[in-house]
Amino acid sequence: MYRKHFGLARNPFDITPDPYFLFPTPKHNEALASLYYGVQRQMGFVVLTGEVGTGKTLMLRCVMELLSRCHTEFAYVFNTMLSPIEFLQYVTGDFGLPAVESKGQLLVQLNRFLIERHQRGLATALIVDEGQLLTWEVLEEIRLLTNLENSRKKLLQILLVGQPELEQKLESVELRQLKQRIALRCRLESLTLPETAQYIYRRLHLAGANGRGRTLFPEDSIGSVFEHSKGVPRLVNTICENALIAAYGRQLNTVSKEIIQEIAADFHLLPMDAPGVEVTTR
Repeated sequence: MYRKHFGLARNPFDITPDPYFLFPTPKHNEALASLYYGVQRQMGFVVLTGEVGTGKTLMLRCVMELLSRCHTEFAYVFNTMLSPIEFLQYVTGDFGLPAVESKGQLLVQLNRFLIERHQRGLATALIVDEGQLLTWEVLEEIRLLTNLENSRKKLLQILLVGQPELEQKLESVELRQLKQRIALRCRLESLTLPETAQYIYRRLHLAGANGRGRTLFPEDSIGSVFEHSKGVPRLVNTICENALIAAYGRQLNTVSKEIIQEIAADFHLLPMDAPGVEVTTR
């Protein structure tokens, strides 16, 4: 809707986790390297955590693209509200294995599949998102899957991703055996103010702004975006997307600080006692 007005080729602040728009902060680079390295070196178990909206799912999308290029088969579990048997059925189904009901048959199938791929020199990964929602029973099932190994390598590489609550679960006495098997561990953080500016300008550039990013979002507007988003990428996208729509609606070529404040108010991102801000309905 606003792309022609601002001379953009695509929407720069879509909240869909698109690897094309990856902004590689040191933390994101570390996370991407850890996830990919953990699979390729067959280290067994890697954990990534981060607050809501910090880019965990985007990291997984990037990793899955890399794994696809090197012929690594993976199962991706994004709905973790499953029982242990449902979890195993989902995993084997995503690997394309025939449907069976017995847990014993599921594990036999999976083990044969992993051995066959290992003999061909191919890596296999299980990627689990929203890990903080996993029950204790499913987490224990994941631990037991790490027992699928030969004398030298883990046959199944497991990437477990979730919010900080997952870290708390892994620190529990009940999961101490699982915690001891973690080979690599990394955590995503919110963006700093300079990173937020670079993030916004990079996305505008990739969307076709051609050097007009600083005209579209002046420095004071960037500061306001950071203030209200706290550097959380998903909130940065939400604020900036709606700010561009508002600026387009008023036929403006620049997103002002005042527009950012209005959007923040619409999304209830302002302190309750913020003076002089009228909450509107858009």
